[in-house]
Amino acid sequence: MKVTKFWLGQDPIGEDPNSCSIATNVLNLIQQGVALNTTGSVYRATSGSKTEFCGCPSEKAILSWASLKLGMEMEKLKQNYTILLVEAFNSEKKRSGVSIRSSTSTKDDNSTIHLHWKGAAEIILAMCSSYYDVFGRMKDMDGNERRIFEKIIEDMAANSLRCLALAHVQIPDQEEHELKEDGLALIGLVGIEDPCRPEVRKAVDDCQKAGVNVTMITGDNVFVAREIATECGILRPDDQDMNDTEAVVEGEVFRNYTPEERLEKVEKIRVMARSSPCDKLLMVQCLKEKCHVVVVTGVGTNDSQALKEANVGLCMGIQGTHVAKESSDIIILDDNFAYIPRVLGWGRCVYNNIQKIIQLQLTVNIAALVTNIVEAVSAREIPFTVLKLLWVNLIIDTLGALALATEQPTKELLMEKPPPMLSRTPTQAQPLITNIMWRNILFQALYQVVAILILQFSGESIFHVNERVKDTMILSTSVLCQVFNQVNARKLEKKNVFKGIHKNILFLGIIGMTIILQMVVVEFLKKFTDTESLGPGQWGACLGIAVLSWPIGWVVKCIPVSDKPFVMHLSSLVEF
Repeated sequence: MKVTKFWLGQDPIGEDPNSCSIATNVLNLIQQGVALNTTGSVYRATSGSKTEFCGCPSEKAILSWASLKLGMEMEKLKQNYTILLVEAFNSEKKRSGVSIRSSTSTKDDNSTIHLHWKGAAEIILAMCSSYYDVFGRMKDMDGNERRIFEKIIEDMAANSLRCLALAHVQIPDQEEHELKEDGLALIGLVGIEDPCRPEVRKAVDDCQKAGVNVTMITGDNVFVAREIATECGILRPDDQDMNDTEAVVEGEVFRNYTPEERLEKVEKIRVMARSSPCDKLLMVQCLKEKCHVVVVTGVGTNDSQALKEANVGLCMGIQGTHVAKESSDIIILDDNFAYIPRVLGWGRCVYNNIQKIIQLQLTVNIAALVTNIVEAVSAREIPFTVLKLLWVNLIIDTLGALALATEQPTKELLMEKPPPMLSRTPTQAQPLITNIMWRNILFQALYQVVAILILQFSGESIFHVNERVKDTMILSTSVLCQVFNQVNARKLEKKNVFKGIHKNILFLGIIGMTIILQMVVVEFLKKFTDTESLGPGQWGACLGIAVLSWPIGWVVKCIPVSDKPFVMHLSSLVEF
């Protein structure tokens, strides 16, 4: 942030003002109001070293401007004046005040008490009845001049400048006094530029394309908030819904809605200006009541309640306070908003990978279970002994799950609709295992059951082998089917399961390792696993049967599925 505009009275001062261009009495008041009415500080180790400014971004900007452009000496002013009363800045009143007395004055001097106010321009302006002009003369402020100042504030807001006002009044010295809130003299208007980072607009655009509605909640006035939101891409000129009057509201207006009105209008709001921490918390509660998944970003202590209330709290690591960080779930260490779409992408990727692993594991277990049941009912020898079944599950539960868990988030995945389990309303919520997964599981398991049963009942005559070799072929076919089904599981809905596979070297390595381990078990651990060595033709047959799972998977994905969850279909049948 930096100060780019300064209006003294109704006259703009150049972008590079100096103490000579401002009347002495006004310059002294500006320096007093900035140096003594602040929570920031100015530090310089030696006379030749660089000046450091501490405080919130707005305080640092105005301290830097007053020190470097107007020659303010903060330490000297603190020595020359005694602070009597302080009203700290708060997010509701949007202002801060201080009363001071010259350290060299006596109590009998009743003109030495100075009251300085600083805060949101329109709020400070409403407290003023006069103003200082460019020559340092105090003039009364009538209705026309007040409208001129309001127009200046609106123009600065239209240029995305955060407008602050400085005001002052002198009061007689007395034993007890309060900070006067009316009859002030406006010293000047300061425009602070807070440009959006280059990555913010793209990050907002990515979030919106990913189905995430971005809402800006700020303490700035409506004009500044609207301009910044338009600059960031939260409000778009070509979007009628975004330009609706209900899209931009003030915190007080939102707060005064009835509970029913808030629930009705909360989804339309894209910008909330002049808001307090309570307004932010209230919006989070309303959105959660509407069954939205709410993510809140914040940096200040006042944001802690909203961060805790949200489903996910995001705090900035550099500007964030300790309280805000403790209330958050995720901390972005470098305060880069562009990481938010990346966080979103990783969340969806992990969710998607879990679904892939579940689909793979259910397929192998259903196929093995059905095969053993059919063999047991037909009074034949069960093809999967305990040791062989343990080996198949060990391969899939470890290497298979690891292979699918290594899938990285992609732009395509980010742009897909939100996971069904996190849909907007309870009636749209779906279980972790979706209808698409059930379709893939059942057809792949059916194919594997049919292939293994054919080998079991007719394998000896088809391949002209003995029973021991046939059992070994069944084991190898089952393992290889799961290996190739891992590739099918990479894409739950998309038909092209090979897209991007060359980029995941770890996935390909695990597939190759699984095949090698199966060959080692068959060829070198025969006594341990009760298997027999297979010839090239027999290995080829096992491989050919397993490879067929790819075209079958492609055909299966052409079959449409119902949007109604599979579990609900079963519930309907039970009720019937």
